[in-house]
Amino acid sequence: MRWRCLAILLLAALFLTVVPGGCKPLQLNRLSQRIAASNYRDWSPQFAKLPYAIGLPGGKVNVRNVRNNLYLSENDFVPRYYDRTFRIDDIRNVDFIVVPFQGNEYMAHTMLSFGLADGSYIGVSAEIRTEKGEEYSPILGFTRQYEITYVVADERDIVRLRTRHRDADVYVYRTVATPEQSQALFLDVMERVNQLARQPEFYHTLANNCTTNILDHVNRIKQQKLSYNWRILLPGYSAEYAYEEGLLDNSVPFEQLKQRAWINDLADQHFEDPQFSNLIRR
Repeated sequence: MRWRCLAILLLAALFLTVVPGGCKPLQLNRLSQRIAASNYRDWSPQFAKLPYAIGLPGGKVNVRNVRNNLYLSENDFVPRYYDRTFRIDDIRNVDFIVVPFQGNEYMAHTMLSFGLADGSYIGVSAEIRTEKGEEYSPILGFTRQYEITYVVADERDIVRLRTRHRDADVYVYRTVATPEQSQALFLDVMERVNQLARQPEFYHTLANNCTTNILDHVNRIKQQKLSYNWRILLPGYSAEYAYEEGLLDNSVPFEQLKQRAWINDLADQHFEDPQFSNLIRR
């Protein structure tokens, strides 16, 4: 327990360095808005539509509201969504994506991306669902300020947004999950997506965030459970943790694997290519 307490204290101190907006006042919800989470607020356009999944006969699934925004800049975009139907057994693999915070690489946003038999990828990202005018603050993330949402998106949306418009480093790690494990993980993620559509929850900086949700998904399909490691608290190190737990390719040293996983140059080179997802993995 001692290391957990120390990690939490360290993390709280580090959070003070990553609060956006400088001296700009942060938008605060009224106390009445923090009593119960809601799906009915004045949402930012990128979070206006909730995804959900419908099981169909023949082992198929229909995923509604897959986001595929056309970005001119991070905050200037044309909202676009589509629905997609495919067979569950078309899911072949799952990748673990890590996006370190600029200037604070011990902190990071983490995502999953599921590869299908036709070469396309569907990304899933647990994020705060901001209201209009609202900005992220890890400190406010302790105070029931934000709801949590799952963004289900075309991979070109969630990756290119970060490489081009946020100028963030993006690392795409291929996991060792079998097709069957990848399919089970996808179904578990979609159950969570549907759960949040029915019953919204508050985001919590430590207990209900992007990385803790991925950990929960993995543990629900994995026989040997992963522990709540300090590198979950500091998710900039989460890929190294996954590597040590045998979830990533162990045939090369981790630093070499990390170099291979960095995709920014390829993302820039193939930005408009219809085969974007396959080309960034070369």
